[in-house]
Amino acid sequence: MKTYTFRRIQRLPIGLEPAWEFFSDPRNLARITPPGLGFTITSELPGRVYPGLIIAYRIRPLLGLPVSWVTEITHLREPHFFVDEQRAGPYRFWHHQHVLRDTGLGVEVTDIVHYALPFGLLGRLANVLVVARRLKEIFDYRERVLQRLFAMPAPAAAPHSERKP
Repeated sequence: MKTYTFRRIQRLPIGLEPAWEFFSDPRNLARITPPGLGFTITSELPGRVYPGLIIAYRIRPLLGLPVSWVTEITHLREPHFFVDEQRAGPYRFWHHQHVLRDTGLGVEVTDIVHYALPFGLLGRLANVLVVARRLKEIFDYRERVLQRLFAMPAPAAAPHSERKP
């Protein structure tokens, strides 16, 4: 089985606790998923992830065809990380680590995804032609949304005095 790794690091101008509040609420996943994926959560959700939580989704990753996906939160150490693993879905293997680290100037959010595709050589070809690029697009979208959600407010303009000649 050929496995791949996708890694993304993003820095946000917020503290560790507000970052944990956002990322540990599974209802926020829909907010940071591209609309074109047709992402729909099909299970009931609590306000916080916990080890053993099962989350069911429906996505439309290719050609608008619906695919069911079930993940389980397998590891959690609040407020630093949690892991979701696929139990059923489009991948042969999916292990997604969400790591939050306080930098003193904000929080560093690291996503590490280890994945494998079914269908052997066809799966490898699909990764080269579609899947790796699609994952990058999804995380690019997520990065833009998070930057907008957690943007630093613009500093207030300093008052200035007019000079009279």
